[in-house]
Amino acid sequence: MEQRSLRVVETNKTFFNKISNTLTKLLVPTRIGLNNMMISIRRNILLKAFSSYTENKDVNKKELIAKKYEDAYSLYLEIIDRNIIESLYKKVKNNIANNFEKEALAKYYFIVSLKKTNYLEYKYKKQEYLLQIDYETAKNIKKDNLLKTYKEFYITKMDSIYKGLLKNYSVEISDNLKKDNSYEKAFEKIFSTLETYVSEILPIKISLNPDNKKYLDEYDRYEEVALGKLNEQEKIIKNMTLIGISRIFFTHSLPLIATEKCYIELMKEIRNIIVKENNKIKREKAYETLIKIIEEYNLKLLSTKVYWDNPMDKEEYKIFWNKYNEINKIESEEEIKKRKIILFLKEDIKKLYKNKRKYKKIICLHKEYLVELGAMKNLKNKCTTIESQFFGNVKLEISRNK
Repeated sequence: MEQRSLRVVETNKTFFNKISNTLTKLLVPTRIGLNNMMISIRRNILLKAFSSYTENKDVNKKELIAKKYEDAYSLYLEIIDRNIIESLYKKVKNNIANNFEKEALAKYYFIVSLKKTNYLEYKYKKQEYLLQIDYETAKNIKKDNLLKTYKEFYITKMDSIYKGLLKNYSVEISDNLKKDNSYEKAFEKIFSTLETYVSEILPIKISLNPDNKKYLDEYDRYEEVALGKLNEQEKIIKNMTLIGISRIFFTHSLPLIATEKCYIELMKEIRNIIVKENNKIKREKAYETLIKIIEEYNLKLLSTKVYWDNPMDKEEYKIFWNKYNEINKIESEEEIKKRKIILFLKEDIKKLYKNKRKYKKIICLHKEYLVELGAMKNLKNKCTTIESQFFGNVKLEISRNK
């Protein structure tokens, strides 16, 4: 059925936010319909297999129980998959589907289209889609113990899926020679995946572990920067926060080298905003964002970096780190803020000088800002020319300053 013709379009990431209110109507004509009953049966079998898998302590039975669990999981996804096709495809084909149903099927076929170009992404995205679909129904289970078991299964599988997705996207951005549109898209996928995880999966973890301070703190950090309609700079701050959170939940799936590229990408984006911005107040606001990213990049990434490709870079960073710690010993908050800006901009200029021609504009703006802070002097460009003029047999030399 995956080969049936349908126009494939990508839908926005708010798709699953809409599902919660319309899912039951989308899949089954009534709550006691055949589709719902078959999914429920498969779900219950799966949860029993999951409980046996997680509670098993017998090493000899481990492999057999694991296989039963995986088989139950495959059959569970298969029945959800089949019912999506049966309930949605026929409606779209017969031209009786509403806009949401068309969007839902378009999303499904977009995921299926990934099979030819990126099989790993297809595999993980399809599982995510099917699990999201049934979660909206399953979360209304009346039995508390059964609901708790389902949520435990759900977050276990989702953790695995999101780790797989992020690892796949990390590989996509690891190729330095790949500078086409797909390279940019890989960063967008990483930020989008992290946001979906924090906004949709983390709250479920919190509901199961309400006293877990780590979960609560990270979710609060996200909410602080993600509420309301965000402008370009606020989106960059949100993505910076998500990358910081990834160091808690996806240390191995989003390795240090990929995380570093994400920070570098965010710094590149905000530098471009600074260069394009003509309003002085708005440019200063953009500089505040750049300073935040540079500080977090140094604190959460470089300070934890163990292996350096170039030993000289490590020694230079030690010098920077010592200066940073000395600044933090100053009592005046205002002075600390000023000194940090000076330190970060000078370090940024050093890195930008490696490609001076490309970053000429931002380097000039950095220097102008440092002059305003009193960290650099603006020397006037002076030169002296000597003009010779002859009056009869007398040669006069006249100096002119420019």
